[in-house]
Amino acid sequence: MTKEAFRQRLRDTVLVLDGATGTELALRGMPAGVSPEAWVLDHPDVMQEIQQAYVAAGSDAVYSCTFGGNRFKLQEFGLEARTAEINTALARISRQAVGDRALVFGDLAPTGLFVEPFGDLPFDAAVAAYAEQARALVAGGVDGFVIETMMDLQEARAALIGVRETCDLPVMVSMTFGTDGRTLNGSDPLSALITLQSLGADAVGCNCSTGPQDMAKVIATMKPYATVPLLAKPNAGMPRLVNGVTTFDMAAKEFGGHMPRLVEAGAAILGGCCGTNPDYIQALKHSTADLTPLAIVPQRYTAVSSYRETVCFGNDLPLTVFGGKINPSGNPTLTQRLRNADMAWVRKMAQEQARHGAAIIDINVHAAGVDEAAILRAAVLSATKGCGKPVAVDTVDVDAAAQALRVFPGRGIVNSVCAKQDAMEAMCAVAARYGAVIVCMPVDDSGGGGTGGGTAEAIARIEKIIACAEHYGIARHDCLVDCLVFTAAAGPAAHRRSLELIDWCARRGVNSLAGISNLSYALQTPQWFDGTFLSMAAGRGLTAAFIDTACDATVNSVYALDALAGRDARMARYIARFSSQGGAGAAVKTTTRTAAERVFDAVVSGDEEGMEQAIHQALDVGELPRTLVDDRLIPAINLVGDKFDRKEYFLPQLITCADTMRKGFSVLQPFLDAASEAPGRKGAKVVLATVQGDIHDIGKNIVALMLNNYNFDVIDLGKDVAAEDIIRAAKHHGADIIALSALMTTTMVEMKKVIDLARREGLERVRFMVGGAVVDQHYADEIGASGYAGDAIGAVRLAQQFSENVPPVDSSAKDDSHAQDT
Repeated sequence: MTKEAFRQRLRDTVLVLDGATGTELALRGMPAGVSPEAWVLDHPDVMQEIQQAYVAAGSDAVYSCTFGGNRFKLQEFGLEARTAEINTALARISRQAVGDRALVFGDLAPTGLFVEPFGDLPFDAAVAAYAEQARALVAGGVDGFVIETMMDLQEARAALIGVRETCDLPVMVSMTFGTDGRTLNGSDPLSALITLQSLGADAVGCNCSTGPQDMAKVIATMKPYATVPLLAKPNAGMPRLVNGVTTFDMAAKEFGGHMPRLVEAGAAILGGCCGTNPDYIQALKHSTADLTPLAIVPQRYTAVSSYRETVCFGNDLPLTVFGGKINPSGNPTLTQRLRNADMAWVRKMAQEQARHGAAIIDINVHAAGVDEAAILRAAVLSATKGCGKPVAVDTVDVDAAAQALRVFPGRGIVNSVCAKQDAMEAMCAVAARYGAVIVCMPVDDSGGGGTGGGTAEAIARIEKIIACAEHYGIARHDCLVDCLVFTAAAGPAAHRRSLELIDWCARRGVNSLAGISNLSYALQTPQWFDGTFLSMAAGRGLTAAFIDTACDATVNSVYALDALAGRDARMARYIARFSSQGGAGAAVKTTTRTAAERVFDAVVSGDEEGMEQAIHQALDVGELPRTLVDDRLIPAINLVGDKFDRKEYFLPQLITCADTMRKGFSVLQPFLDAASEAPGRKGAKVVLATVQGDIHDIGKNIVALMLNNYNFDVIDLGKDVAAEDIIRAAKHHGADIIALSALMTTTMVEMKKVIDLARREGLERVRFMVGGAVVDQHYADEIGASGYAGDAIGAVRLAQQFSENVPPVDSSAKDDSHAQDT
């Protein structure tokens, strides 16, 4: 199936997908704990029966049974050497099942590992794994691909790149959002959409985790910005335990009744996830048979994204501030740190600029003795992990730009593309490949574009660059024009030209960018020149600017200009900045921190590399090891937890800060031992496991990490652990808490088995904590658990509550101490 045929197919009718596969296989005899892929190879008739039932119910497309078919998941069963063989065979089984009556989409899903910069799996290793799977599925005859149930936007990008570098078949990408509207890694729907559609996804959407009502909100958020069809594959509500059997609370008829609302919200592709079966698909088909998907309206906005936030440019939007401090030009300290590959310094600079108002972090690492391609790549990853802002890769080196854009988990900016023919074409090709916005630098082969030359010549070069960009598929509105601001010494003619270029951009509907901070370079009083020229430029229609974010007066001018120009609705941003001494306006004022305070700061900022030095400096000035633990490390990680609860921090920051605190404990441990002190009161003993039959453990591993870093004594039994083994370990270790995880509806019933067995074995004082994608507070109550944790920090909070010598819970009654679903 071609991409154009896929688009045509969705213009007039809703594309109906299939429903759940795992539960249908289990109903037909697949035992818990096996590889579904391997089991279906041994029982192909079962899979074909299920898919034929879906087609008979109304499915226009089915997914191949390859959800766990990447080599990392198959490795858990010793099958990684057969990755290609297994995927090709499974695609053929689906093809034979449906013939030409339905499409077959090759199913790609999570590896179960975190991809850099959020984990240890190298980005290109993830790309290679998905490319391997894609090649095998193409050989098996799939019509296209679905990348589904993605919790990590970076992993979704790796899969999408892997497919795109393998073939030209259509690709749908489906993320999994929680009830808070974000993925496990903190991505919001808009940032996921902007990132994935710019990278070449043919459809974007969501599946699993929530029912159709919550999913309609996600689709509605995406729709105004979507340039591709949207997909929704909701669960049949939430799971419940009825007579020992897991069921979902939404019947087929009710499920079908919600589908028109999803179409109204903007979905053009619909299906069912957990808890659905052919009856649900039949209800879906019936309720949408006469509906036409909403048209895709051509967009004129410019948007860039990181994995967790989106920034839009435009004359009617707030001025976009670029932070340009990460540039070794004239900065020998930064130059030397880049030569030493000191990414901690880069991260700190990115965090500082973001804290002071930068919406985009520009990164330039070009200097003598620096491997620009390698260091720019590393710097982009470090800045992303540190502050989570969109980035601009500031380079004229095509390979460096390509390497950096490839790994950036968002939609980035190329700064810049000049009018020199060969360089212009090469850079536009790279930007198009990775979906980047470009900055047009009106410099050509003759060297024009410096302080000499007029406005007309600069405009001609800009038009040349934009024409080249459009040839490569980059829209005109995705081109920012560098309006060539030079130092004050360049003279009035140069400044006049800059203003004339801004004016031209405003009339032509092209976004403009001005390096305001260039104006006052090397001057002692930059705010007067910068603030004045900024006002002049904003009056002409400037949409984005490099400013010195450390200059309070200039940053405040941006907020005032937006408020006065009507680009700040109800002056909300301006009021928020100056509403209190704790606001952003006051935050830019800094004071010298004591050595002990820098230990606290290292945890909150996730400065793992700088923690050891901070600890030793504090000890050198007389701080006591115990005091550093009790007054700095523990309060700092508690603040991190509070920030996570308030959605100021997300999982990547949580893990980084926790690792930093653990580093602090390890540095202090010898000093505490010498003083015969332990690093704070040891927490409760926690036996942790993913229940029998469930092979998913990424969430459980995060919980283990966080509990360890909060000083709990964690005994991690791993995944697919039998109830008897869990109880045996609890007895052996004298566990205070048993923490159980389940991701599958077919395995969540095992949680009750563990709790019941514990009661029969007399473990009355043990508390039970449960969690996982399919679990909620209601389910925890039903099975007699002591509490439910919705995420890793919720697990910590609950474990802390259980450790406060509260009398044991009577599991036969509802527990008033349940943690709330976060």
